[in-house]
Amino acid sequence: MKTKLLSLALVAGFALALLLLTPARAKAQEGELQVVDEVIAQINDDIITLSMLKREIKERIEALKQGGMTEQQASDEVMKNRPQLIATLINEQLLLQKGKELEFTDKVEAEVNKRMLDVANEQGIRSIEKLYQAMRESGVDPDATKAMLRKEIMKQAVIQEEVDSKLFWGFTPVELRAYYEAHKDKFRKPESVTISEIYLGFAGKNEAAVKAKAEQLVAQLRGGADFGALAAANSEREQNGERTAPKTKGKVGAFEVPNLREDIATAIKNVKAGAVTDPVRSNDGYQIIRVDERTPASDASVFNENQVREAMTIERSPKAREDYLQGLRNEAYIKVAKDYQEGVAPLLKLKPEAVVITSGDGSVPEKKKGKGKFLKIFPRP
Repeated sequence: MKTKLLSLALVAGFALALLLLTPARAKAQEGELQVVDEVIAQINDDIITLSMLKREIKERIEALKQGGMTEQQASDEVMKNRPQLIATLINEQLLLQKGKELEFTDKVEAEVNKRMLDVANEQGIRSIEKLYQAMRESGVDPDATKAMLRKEIMKQAVIQEEVDSKLFWGFTPVELRAYYEAHKDKFRKPESVTISEIYLGFAGKNEAAVKAKAEQLVAQLRGGADFGALAAANSEREQNGERTAPKTKGKVGAFEVPNLREDIATAIKNVKAGAVTDPVRSNDGYQIIRVDERTPASDASVFNENQVREAMTIERSPKAREDYLQGLRNEAYIKVAKDYQEGVAPLLKLKPEAVVITSGDGSVPEKKKGKGKFLKIFPRP
């Protein structure tokens, strides 16, 4: 459980901070003020603060360090791309605002609760309250985790509804057939496999001991032991708090090889039907995979409308998503603080009429564009 909950902690680290409408100041000494936070950008009626940016920078540095960079290398890389990071935060804020406008809030909240419940069920925890307690004991803030999930699910929902879904269903039969004829190689049936597994989790155990047990099981299987029997006795995969292997004998199902998790695809690459892999390490345990059956790829192409729509959507969605975000930016009231304008403004690609110009008294002309209001959080020019 601890490993699973710690993975949630990584997600929670991105949770949004409390937004301040004005720069906060605290008295350091008599007659001296110290800036605690500052506003970097206003997007309609919401803002991005320096503390939010610092939190994102810290998370990016940690991610790069986990990828093998030194502290200095990671810091240099992130700071070099700081304007892009600010632009990303602005895009995220626009997507969150659009989600609220589309009245996705209740659906998103339901999905957040479902995912938390799924985690509880996977870990054999009987109630959400006990899950939250276990998370806190592992150093994870449930509220921060839910806030992060809420933000990510909202962004995904907007992109799916406003871009991907419209793109997917927007292709005409003529366009679909033309794309298929020009890309027949994409629509050959790939190799598929039917697999079974024995899963041994790390929760509450010494990892070395788990690996040793997995290696013993592999040796038994390669010596002729019955896979189903060993899976029923040893596999720890659970659903709704109960082990599944006593009923399934470890059977997982059939998959097209390109759709398999990369580490599993690599592990089974040269494994013949009926044979097993070496133990495959995942984030929360070891898997022993048996290839039950292999079906070779076909040289013949087959027209399947949904598959063609999916291929066209995948190919064209990056540009469609960027065009959509540009539209949101063009329609929004966006004001970037002076110290950040030089690096960020070109990335936003705003039209000249989108630039917010304040008058001498700090107000905004009546014909300003955008849905927000001037919050008077930036100094007068």
